[in-house]
Amino acid sequence: MKTAYVTLVSNADFALGAKALLNSLNVTGTQSERVVLHTGGVPSEALDPLMALGAQMVAVDHLPVSDAFNVAHSKQEIHGKNPFTKGEKPAFHTPLDNFCKLRLWQLPYDRVVFVDADTLVLRNIDVLFDYPEFCAAPNVYESLSDFHRLNSGVFTARPSQETFDAMLQRLDAPGAFWKRTDQTFLESFFPSWHGLPVTFNMLQYAWFNLPDLWRWDSINVVHYQYEKPWQD
Repeated sequence: MKTAYVTLVSNADFALGAKALLNSLNVTGTQSERVVLHTGGVPSEALDPLMALGAQMVAVDHLPVSDAFNVAHSKQEIHGKNPFTKGEKPAFHTPLDNFCKLRLWQLPYDRVVFVDADTLVLRNIDVLFDYPEFCAAPNVYESLSDFHRLNSGVFTARPSQETFDAMLQRLDAPGAFWKRTDQTFLESFFPSWHGLPVTFNMLQYAWFNLPDLWRWDSINVVHYQYEKPWQD
C-alpha cells in the first residue's frame, strides 16, 4: 500500500510553515512519503528547503472553475463580507487557494493524510492511514457547538480520479457558494464524514477558549489556524 502525507503551499510564507511541518513529520519516524502541492505563487528558493527535507514536489494549477465561481470565492467576497471576529487571518491567506487541496485526489497513492502547512505533528500519526475516507476533526475551538463542522487542516482520503471528477462537477454547480471554501464543500461532498478526535487537529484557540480539551500528553497535531508562529 502506497501512502503519503500531503500538504499545500501557495506562497513563500506557507513554505516556511511547511518546512516546520516536514521537520516534525521526520521526527515522528514515519516511513510514508511526504508530498508538497505547490501553486505558481511560490518562488523556487522557497521550495528548495522542502525538497532538501525529502518531500516530493508536485506543481498544481488552480481548479478549472468558472469566472463566476472565482469572483464569488475571492478574498474580497469571502473575507471582506464576513470578517473574522475570533482571530486574525494573515494578509498572505487567499481563499481560492484552499480549493487546490482537492488536487490530492489526483495523486498516485492508495491512501493519503492531508495536513495543512500551518500545523505541527507532535507524535506519529501513521494510524490515520488505516482510517476510512473521509475522516476529519471537528472545527472546535470556541464552544461545543462547533463540533458539527469539520476542519480540513487534517483529513484522510483515498485518491481517485473518479472522485476528483465528481468533486469538480459538484463544486462549480450553478449558483454554488462555499462559505468556508473547501471545508464547507467537503462537508457537503462527504455528508457522513467520520469525526477524528480533536487531538488530531487541535486548533490554537482551544488553548484560550476550551482549556479542558488541551492536554499536551494527548495532542497529536497542533493547528495554527489564525495567527502563524513564524509571523513577526
